[in-house]
Order: sequence, then C-alpha cells, then structure tokens
Amino acid sequence: MHLKDLKKGVATGSLSGNTDVSNNIVLGTGQMDWPAILAAAKKAGIKHYFIEDESPIAAEQIPQSLKYLEQVQF
Repeated sequence: MHLKDLKKGVATGSLSGNTDVSNNIVLGTGQMDWPAILAAAKKAGIKHYFIEDESPIAAEQIPQSLKYLEQVQF
C-alpha cells in the first residue's frame, strides 16, 4: 500500500493523482485520517507499506513520516 499525505486545503476527489509535487507533505500533517486508514488496511490484511513522497524535499520529509508511523495508534 502506498502512503501519501496532501496539504490541507488542496482540492480532493480528482482520482487522477495529478497534483503539484509540492503538495506532498509529511504523513500525519495533512488531510488523511491515518489511524482510520491504517486500521482498515490492517483489517484487510495489508502487509507492506511504501511512503510515496515526490516532493522536492522528500529526503527531509521521509524521516519525519517514518517517525509519525512509528507512533501512530490504530
């Protein structure tokens, strides 16, 4: 399962996946409800997760996303 968060205030619902890469932000700081999403993924039997961060500062954001994933409760 690919994990990506989106800046608050950015329009959703397109399903095209096309948004400016600068809208990719640290997991847990955007619009996604990660506890609910991860609980549903666990229930569905998801075993592998991939952080998908295409922003220009992904190298800075990914460690923060990992830290979030280590502490999020679901």
